[in-house]
Amino acid sequence: MNDAPSFSSATEALEMARAAMGFLAAADAMAMPASVQAECLQVLEEVDAVETAARASILRAFAFGQGYCADGAYSARAWLFHQTRVTRGAAGVHVKWAARAGAHPVVTAALAEPAVSESWARIICGLTDRLPAESRDDADLILITAVRGGATLADLLGLGETMYQKSRSATPDGDDPGRVLADRSVRLIETFQGAGVLAGDLTPECAAVVTTVLDALSAPAGPEDTRTQEQRYHDGLAEAMRRLVAAGLVPARAGQPAKVLAHIALPDLLDLDTGSELMAAWTARVRERWAAARAAASETGGDGGVWLEGQAAEAFACDATITPVVTGEVHLAALDDLIRLCVELAGHGPGRCGTGPSGDAAGASQETGASQGTGASGGPGTSRPPGGEPRCRSLRHHNPAVHGPPAPADSSRPGRTSAAPSP
Repeated sequence: MNDAPSFSSATEALEMARAAMGFLAAADAMAMPASVQAECLQVLEEVDAVETAARASILRAFAFGQGYCADGAYSARAWLFHQTRVTRGAAGVHVKWAARAGAHPVVTAALAEPAVSESWARIICGLTDRLPAESRDDADLILITAVRGGATLADLLGLGETMYQKSRSATPDGDDPGRVLADRSVRLIETFQGAGVLAGDLTPECAAVVTTVLDALSAPAGPEDTRTQEQRYHDGLAEAMRRLVAAGLVPARAGQPAKVLAHIALPDLLDLDTGSELMAAWTARVRERWAAARAAASETGGDGGVWLEGQAAEAFACDATITPVVTGEVHLAALDDLIRLCVELAGHGPGRCGTGPSGDAAGASQETGASQGTGASGGPGTSRPPGGEPRCRSLRHHNPAVHGPPAPADSSRPGRTSAAPSP
C-alpha cells in the first residue's frame, strides 16, 4: 500500500514541498530533542535522494523536448545557469544526473524510494560505468540489493572492483589499454576574492601521481608545524604548481612563457602619501572592480589570468615576465591645465603662430619677416620665428607630443641665425 499523498498537479506538490521545507527552516532547532534532530537529518537525506531522482527525470524530459529553446537558451545547462541562477558547476551536476537517469534506471528508481543516498548512488553509477553496457543494469541491481541488505561503502567498492575484474577476464585481450574512466573530471570554481573550490573524479593513474606529489611536498616542516594534513596538502599543491611554472614546463601562450601584469597606481608612481584617506579609497575602489571581474570570469570565462597582491604576487613574479600597467583616472579640468602647461613649455604662445599679441595679422607679418626671402619657409600653414623652428598655425597641433621641444639655434642650416630666439 502506497502511503504517499496524492496531488492534483505538480504545482500543488511543489507548493507542499516548499511549505514543508520552509517550516523546518524556520523551526527552532536548538529547542528540539537530539532524537528529533537526528530524525530530521536522516529524513532530509532521504528527501535529497528523492529530489535528485525527480530533478533528473524532469530535466531529462525537458532536455529531450528542447524546452530551453523557449527562453532563447542553446542547452539545458545554459538554461539552468541563467534561469535558476545556479553556477555552471551546479548546472553541470544536474545535467550529469539527467544523463545517469537514462543510463542507470535501476539506480534512479532506488533513489526515488529512497533506498540509497545521492552520494552512494553516484559512486554506484561510477563503478558500473566501467562495465560493458549489456551488464550494467544487472550490476546496478546487485549493488542496490547489497545496499538494502546493509552493505557498507567499502563493501560496495570491493564488490564493484570484483565485477570489474571479472569483466576484464571475459575480454580476450584483458582490457582495452586505451580505455579511461568516462566520468573523470576536475572542477575548479572560483569563489570570494579569488579563492577556489577544487573537486574531481580522478582515474587510478592520476590519483597515484597526485598522491605521490602531494605526499612528497606536504611533509611537516618540524615540531613547530601546526598545519593539518588538509592544509599541508593545499600548500603542497601550491608548491607543485609554482615549481612547474618556474621550471618552464608550462606550455607557452602565443610563444610567451607565463607572465605577470603588474598594475601600478599612478599615485604610487608619483610617490604620494600611501596612507592618506584618498589613496585608501582609490585602492579599495580598484580592488572592488577586480573582484567583480574575477567573479564574472569564474562563470563566463576569462583570459586565464589571476589577480594576486602582496606576498603572493611577489612570489609568483620571481620567475615571470613582468609587464607594468599604469592606471589612473582622467580629470578633465586637470587635463586642460596640463595641455596648457605643455604648450607654454614648448614655446607656443601669443605672437608665435601667425598672430600678434593683439590677435591680428600684423604680428604675423612682423614675425615671419625674418624668414621671408630666404627660401627657408616652413611651408603653407606654418611660420618661423627668428632663429626658431617652424610653428604650426593650427591650434589643435599645439601639443608637445606633435612638435616636440623647440630645437636650439643652428647657424649651419640655411635660413637660420646664430642667435637664439629672444623670449
